Amino acid sequence: MNREMRRLQAKEDERAKKKRADRSQPKKKKRTTVLQYLRESRQELKKVAWPSREELTTYTVVVFAVTAVMTLFIFGLDWMFSKGILYFLENMT
Repeated sequence: MNREMRRLQAKEDERAKKKRADRSQPKKKKRTTVLQYLRESRQELKKVAWPSREELTTYTVVVFAVTAVMTLFIFGLDWMFSKGILYFLENMT
């Protein structure tokens, strides 16, 4: 049994050394060509669920409307705070 354990230990040591040697050497990655990159990009873009013209128009209108409302809201807050601060500073003296 003792010889068997030594052999197992030796095998494990060899595996560990091999793993350490493999990790220390950086692996070179194969670079793709420009044509392959373009081909793969085109394939991926075919998988995208593009919105229809009606959906795109709806989304654009919603974005502009929300932007206008938020702009007016922030403008109103800014105007109220500026008037409030001026009123406060004028009445302090």
